Amino acid sequence: MSTSDSPTGTSHSSGGPRPGANHELLRFARAVEASLDRVTDTPVWSMTAEEQRETALLLDRLDARFAELRLRVLVGADHSEVGADSGATSTAAWLAHATRQSRASCSAALRLASQLDESFSLTRRALASGRVNLDQARAVVEAVNLLTEEYDDLPPGTRVRAEQHLLDLADEFDAVMLRRLGRRLIEVVCPEAADRAEGERLALEEERARRLAQLSTRDNGDGTVEGRFRLPVLHAQLLKKALESLTSPRRLGEGRFHPRTGKKLDHSTLLGHGFMELLESHLALDRLPTQGGSPFTVVVTISLDALTSGFGAASLDTGGRISAGEARRLACRAGIIPMVLDGASVPLDLGREQRLFTKHQRIALSHQFGGCAAKNCDRPPAWTEAHHLQPWGKGGRTDLRNGILLCPPHHHMADDPGSWDMSRLAGGGVRFARRQ
Repeated sequence: MSTSDSPTGTSHSSGGPRPGANHELLRFARAVEASLDRVTDTPVWSMTAEEQRETALLLDRLDARFAELRLRVLVGADHSEVGADSGATSTAAWLAHATRQSRASCSAALRLASQLDESFSLTRRALASGRVNLDQARAVVEAVNLLTEEYDDLPPGTRVRAEQHLLDLADEFDAVMLRRLGRRLIEVVCPEAADRAEGERLALEEERARRLAQLSTRDNGDGTVEGRFRLPVLHAQLLKKALESLTSPRRLGEGRFHPRTGKKLDHSTLLGHGFMELLESHLALDRLPTQGGSPFTVVVTISLDALTSGFGAASLDTGGRISAGEARRLACRAGIIPMVLDGASVPLDLGREQRLFTKHQRIALSHQFGGCAAKNCDRPPAWTEAHHLQPWGKGGRTDLRNGILLCPPHHHMADDPGSWDMSRLAGGGVRFARRQ
């Protein structure tokens, strides 16, 4: 059997290691353990900040590389049935007992190891080089598998193209975002059918979600009421957008802190307070049966063709997706603003006549940046402020080319060029670096 034919990639010919000999990987593992023993009590405080930064990033990359090696060895152990001699029913059962991990986690690791070994060589190599971390690798595998499960008539080479596309995205996005982007892989590998297929799927999901919508409450008898709800994505996004608007740091100010202890309130508590304000101050209860009305808006972005035909999908500025049919139904409802691409639009370039950005300009900027434009910032659009890249007082125009969205901390950095350098990125965002 040649090296390539061996399940573990190891040759047992006269030129390879003999059974029972110390394999290179075993010697390596022992050497690493001995090296770790030597640094167990090494103080971290004696490192410079730059050394700490470099070491933290290097260890993170090594963690990914060790994870790939562990999974690769685990596949070999499964092929060799290493647990058979001890009576274990499977490799996962043997590993769980030997390492005191749960059997579920060991089974999941073995499944991932087998998939990387058999079908995801690009992802395995990316993990082995430290280019992606273990969570990102799992996200890639899950997304590609989901794609091929949902669509069984994809052209040859689709899996590889999908895998490579997600690995390219992994250079920029974490595992959570990769999973979100992975749900729309069909748009990359088969764009001509993607929009219609997604629209049909979303329409079915929306019809089912409306049937399953419910809300229940329970009086706790102590002055509080607990509840649970199940809503379609659109309506949950409407609620989320409203609460984010009501609880933005700039709006709340000192209200984000407990009045007696001075401690910052946690996010769920702030949302609870925002929900109370929504019910108390922003629902026109006397007009609900006839007008409804809401001071909050969700922007639905849709192509003119999809809006006209009713086929396809539309995106919400909160990150959700709805069918084109649902977007058409909602186009004239309060709280919904349609952003029709390739269609007529409101004026978005105000030149020098107005200093502050308008509501519609902010909507367009929200669509462009999805929140704070600063690198590595995840603040939503409702928590941001419009900023002139070239200050208005120095001749800057109030138009989209001169505008970005920044959260208050990053806005302060942008307004303090003596302390911070702000540079533009290729995608239109910005990066901040403290001046030395």
